[in-house]
Amino acid sequence: MRISARNQIKGTVLEVKKGATTSHVRVDIGNGQIITSSITNEAVDELGIKARGHVTVVVKASDVMIAVD
Repeated sequence: MRISARNQIKGTVLEVKKGATTSHVRVDIGNGQIITSSITNEAVDELGIKARGHVTVVVKASDVMIAVD
């Protein structure tokens, strides 16, 4: 796979929670850190994403917000 996004993090799928149209995929990226991605059920099925599977999380964002109290 080749992709222009620079933020690529390898991890292991902890769980896939399917909703009516969208799935929440929880990925363990190590050191107790978990990233959750919301993708379509169709994408989960087409990519064969399952718990304990190895994936790469790709983060591409034009805006990153930070808030403080």
